Amino acid sequence: MTTLARRFTTWRYVMNHANMPDGVEMDWLSKWLIVTRAAVFSMTATSGLIGGLLAVGTVGVSVNYWYLALSVIGLVIAHASNNMINDYFDLEGGVDTDDYVRALYAPHPILSGWVTKRQLGAAILLVNAIDLAIMLFLTAVRGPLVIAFALAGLFISVFYVAPPIRLKHIGLGEPGVFLVWGPLMVVGTFFVATGAIPGWTWIASLPYAILVTTVLFGKHIDKIEADTKKGVRTLPVILGERRARLVAQVLMIAFYPIVIAAVLVGWIGPWVALVLFGIPRLLATLRTFSSPRPVTPPHSYVGWPLWFVGAAFVHTRRAGGLLVLGLLLNALLPIRLPWV
Repeated sequence: MTTLARRFTTWRYVMNHANMPDGVEMDWLSKWLIVTRAAVFSMTATSGLIGGLLAVGTVGVSVNYWYLALSVIGLVIAHASNNMINDYFDLEGGVDTDDYVRALYAPHPILSGWVTKRQLGAAILLVNAIDLAIMLFLTAVRGPLVIAFALAGLFISVFYVAPPIRLKHIGLGEPGVFLVWGPLMVVGTFFVATGAIPGWTWIASLPYAILVTTVLFGKHIDKIEADTKKGVRTLPVILGERRARLVAQVLMIAFYPIVIAAVLVGWIGPWVALVLFGIPRLLATLRTFSSPRPVTPPHSYVGWPLWFVGAAFVHTRRAGGLLVLGLLLNALLPIRLPWV
């Protein structure tokens, strides 16, 4: 195997597991993929693509594909910033320590010694400077509403963990993620691509926002014990594990009837009914959430002590991918139901 082929194999592993494979020397790109937690960027790219494909499939609007692409790139960069900001302020606030969950399932950028606090701060400033440039350009071509979307997302991103608000600490982290990965990202991308915001796009943004919220629910369920000791009152901490697992299950199930209802009333083309092929994965994920986390990890399990978040993420990736495929087919092969 050539050096480049080995590197690609390593990068693929990092993107799937957010960790380095055992016995493999870390390269620069692998390090920053892990530092920025790039393994979960697919959720942000999916939100952007949903907004863009909703625009492409809408009759009567003109789509600027360059602006659309730039918007999705900006969203992914913002996600990288968000992840690094979380690590920076959770360390500053005394939440992230060597024995806390964050440093156990994957290397913490600073605690692992990979970067210094100053280097992580510089990286945060750099990616935000890039996003600022993107925002200013899109504002120039689409108007000040771009700034409103961007600043709303930045506010939630920063104050998710930063004082004095710390949304995650007061049970508002999950609603914040719902707003960002749904209305802000999906509707914001639709607006950048078209310059318009039909009222139905707000509702169309909700199904995938629900799925992303289940991923955060899963992660916070995994961290209930540790967060309780730290005084971090996420929604799962407030609800308790059993009720939090039930709420996560209800949210996962809700994705499907909302999508199908949007088809039946004519807001979205019928190809998105392909999401129903995600139900087998949904059932497997519901089974995982039906019982407490096992005491010990299965053989060769990667990411322990996280458990529920992995199942929720795989389901979200499957269902979100099917939704994107359905929206793409709506744009390429549009069909309408006879009563719409």
